[in-house]
Amino acid sequence: MNDSDAYEDVVKTRREEGFAEFEGRRKGAMHRFHDLLHANPAMVPLIVLVASIVVFGALLGSRFFSPFALTLILQQVQIVGIVAAAQSLIILTAGIDLSVGAITVFSSVVMGQFAFRYGIPPSLAVCCGLAFGTLCGALNGWLVSRMKLPPFIVTLGTWQVILASNYLYSRNETIRAQEIEAEAPILQLMGARFEVAGAVFTVGVVFMIVLVLALAWALKNTAWGRHVYAVGDDPEAAALSGVNVHRTLMSVYMLAGLIYGFAGWALIGRLGSVSPTSAYEANIESITAVVIGGISLFGGRGSVMGSLFGALIVGVFTLGLRLLGADAQWTYFFIGVLIIVAVAVDQWIRKVSA
Repeated sequence: MNDSDAYEDVVKTRREEGFAEFEGRRKGAMHRFHDLLHANPAMVPLIVLVASIVVFGALLGSRFFSPFALTLILQQVQIVGIVAAAQSLIILTAGIDLSVGAITVFSSVVMGQFAFRYGIPPSLAVCCGLAFGTLCGALNGWLVSRMKLPPFIVTLGTWQVILASNYLYSRNETIRAQEIEAEAPILQLMGARFEVAGAVFTVGVVFMIVLVLALAWALKNTAWGRHVYAVGDDPEAAALSGVNVHRTLMSVYMLAGLIYGFAGWALIGRLGSVSPTSAYEANIESITAVVIGGISLFGGRGSVMGSLFGALIVGVFTLGLRLLGADAQWTYFFIGVLIIVAVAVDQWIRKVSA
């Protein structure tokens, strides 16, 4: 071998070593990024939320980037944010709830009808609506945990049953805002507004934020929260480790039903009236917020904070595109893209973890 060949071999070896070192650093960075996303599932939707606010703020200026506009988004997504928090709990157990909208609106109808048709004190009527939502959640939970029926089929059936019962019971009658203001103002409590430094909040918005923070804390710091994740990850392994799967599922579905009841109360405050035909899109909107929020549809991974970020992302795109004068269909287009990307990221995280 002459000197020229030896020199080329040395260069080739150093290039290969340099490439291997670069690949190692690249893979190491990717694994660190993956570990960050795996440990903090709400990180991706938070980044998307901040980026979307910055982009629309740059395009629209003070029309969008103002306390009033940003809190208007909170007001618009408060119902979705509340029901998405409950939907998050169910999806964390590897389930899904299609009866969200039906339970929410029927709970509001119970509150209104009990107060006006039967003359029950409005505060007690509200409690009856909350109890009704909890009972509906208990029915879903019993069919899933005891009868071992698939959550999709169970909630698809109860959605139809509750929706039809709502129309039959209410007779499609709307209780007008003027009647509620005069005789039962507590029904509109969640819609009460107050202003802080130019930003307008409602009691419903405050409730949504407190609810999400409380659920996030409970899921992270209590035994119940660890049981929820364990059941969603592998119910058989959870049972072998001493987790009462039936009790955990019942608690999740009953808590979700109670939260739907609160969403029904907030719905009255948002609309000002009791309408049996409202909240018909709550099913798909809550699932959309949860998926964009980074909660895995396979269960066992995600953060309830992510569902709030997901709901806010939808609200930011809706308001931003409306202010830009874009066709409403573009909102559905971009939300659809975000859903696909969110599912793809979840699959990537699961694949790398495996």
